[in-house]
Amino acid sequence: MSGQEIMAVAMVLTTCTVLLLGYPVAFSLAGTALMFALAGWALDLFQLNLLGSLASRYFGVMSNDVLVAVPLFILMGVVLERARIAEDLLETMGLLFGRLRGGLSVAVVIVGALLAASTGIVGATVVTMGLLSLPTMLKAGYDPKLATGVICASGTLGQIIPPSIVLVLLGDILQGANTQAQMSIGNWAPDPVSVVDLFAGAFFPGLMLVGLYFAYTLGIAWLRPNVAPALPKYEGDDLGRRVMLVLVPPLTLIVSVLGSIIAGVATPTEAAAVGAIGATLLAARGKGRDGTVYLAAGSLIGMLVVSAIFDLRMNREEVPVLDVLAFGVCIILALMFVTSLGLCLLRIGRTGVLSAALTTTMKVTCMVFVIFLGASVFSLVFRGLGGDVLVHEVLSTIPGGPFGAMLAVMMVMFVLGFFLDFIEIVFVVIPIVGPVLLAMDIDPIWFGVMVAVNLQTSFLTPPFGFALFYLRGVAPQGVTTGAIYRGIIPFVIIQLVGLGLIALFPSLATWLPSVLFD
Repeated sequence: MSGQEIMAVAMVLTTCTVLLLGYPVAFSLAGTALMFALAGWALDLFQLNLLGSLASRYFGVMSNDVLVAVPLFILMGVVLERARIAEDLLETMGLLFGRLRGGLSVAVVIVGALLAASTGIVGATVVTMGLLSLPTMLKAGYDPKLATGVICASGTLGQIIPPSIVLVLLGDILQGANTQAQMSIGNWAPDPVSVVDLFAGAFFPGLMLVGLYFAYTLGIAWLRPNVAPALPKYEGDDLGRRVMLVLVPPLTLIVSVLGSIIAGVATPTEAAAVGAIGATLLAARGKGRDGTVYLAAGSLIGMLVVSAIFDLRMNREEVPVLDVLAFGVCIILALMFVTSLGLCLLRIGRTGVLSAALTTTMKVTCMVFVIFLGASVFSLVFRGLGGDVLVHEVLSTIPGGPFGAMLAVMMVMFVLGFFLDFIEIVFVVIPIVGPVLLAMDIDPIWFGVMVAVNLQTSFLTPPFGFALFYLRGVAPQGVTTGAIYRGIIPFVIIQLVGLGLIALFPSLATWLPSVLFD
C-alpha cells in the first residue's frame, strides 16, 4: 500500500477507537479527519485545498428539500408517543388477541409495526412497549426471554417499515452514491434513486419481517403453551367499538402519509408535514371538545380534495369561473383550518405535550445533522487520501464478483452494528462502499433495503444493541440482562433469515417500485 492508503486505513481505525472511547460521534468524525488531513499535508500526502469544497457540501445539505422531512417525521413520531397513542393501542390489541396462545406477543408485534409506520423512533417505541406490555406479559405467565425478545424486535421495525428516518437519510446518500457510480462507468444521465423508491422497496420486506415474527411467536406458543399462555375472556365494554375508536385514527394517518408518498400524490416532505399536523390533531383528541379537531381535519381534507379536482393557479390569462369559486372555497377552508389548528395547538400546549415534543424534535434533528456534517468531513478526507481507490481495489479482488463484494460489505456492517449507531454507519460506510458496489451493476433500491434490514439488526446485537439498553432501563428488577440477551437471539436469527431471503429474491425489494414508477 502507498503512504496515502496507509493513512486512510489508520484514520478509519483511529476513528473507530475514538468512538468506542465514548467521544461524541460528530466531533470524533470531523476532528479525526482534520488531524489526518493536517498530518497528510505535512507529509505531502494530502492537499488542503480539498477542504474548500466543504462549504458547498454544507450548503447542499441545508438546501436539500428531502432532508426537511427528517424533523417533520421526528415531530410526528414524538407527538404520537407523548400523546399516549401507544398505550391505547397496546391495551386494545392485547384485549383483541389475548385469548389466543401467544396473543399478547402478536399484539406487541402489531403495535410495533403500527408505531414503526407512524413514529419510526426505536427508543420511544421500545421504552413505551417495555413499560406497558412487559409487566402485563410477565403477569400473564409469559417467559421473560420471549417477552423481552418480542418487545425489542418489534420496537426496531421502525428502521425498515416506511416512513422511516433511516430510509430518508439512506435515500439521500444513495442518490449521490448512485450518481457517482454511474458517472464512473460512463453513464452521464443515470436514473435517479429517491426516498420514494426506498419507501416502496422496503414495504414488502417490512411486512415479511412482521410475518416471520408472527410465525415464530405463534409457533413457540403452540409447541410450548406454558411459555405464552392465553388470557381470560374480556368482559368489559363493546370491544369492537373500542377497536374502531383506537385503531382507525392512527391507521388512517399512516395510510394517508405512506399512501400519498407511494402513490406520487405528495413528496416525502409534504407528506411528513401532513403527518405532523395529523399527529397534532390526534394528540388534541380528548383534551377538550373534539369539534375543533374534526373541523381542522375536515377543512384540511377539503382543501386536498378541491386542489386535486380544480386548477387553482390564478396567474393564468383565462381562469374559468369554477376554478375561481374553488379558489375562494380553499381560502375559506384555509382560514378555518388555521384557526382550528391554532386552538388544537393551544390545547395540547397547556398539557405540556407540545413543548416537550418540540424540544425532543430539536435535539434529535440537531444530532442527526451535526453527524451528517461531521461525516462529510470524514468522507472528503478519506477520498483525498485515496481511501476510495483502496476500497475499490479490495472489493474488486474479493472472490465471487458483485455477490462476494456485497456479502463482505454486509458482514462488515453487521459487525459494525455491534458497536456503532445506524446513523454513523449510514453517513460513514455508505459514501465509501456505495459507489463501488453500485458501479458493479447492483440495483440501488435492493442495496438500500439490504442495508436498512442489516442496520435494523444492529439494534438487537449485543454488547451495544441500543434496543436492549432501552428495555433494560425500564424492565422490572426480576428480568435479568441475561434473559434479555438470550431472548433476542432467535429474533436476530430471524433478521438474518429475512436478510437472506431478500438477497435470494431481490424482487421482494424491487418489484413494487418497478410496478409503481416504471
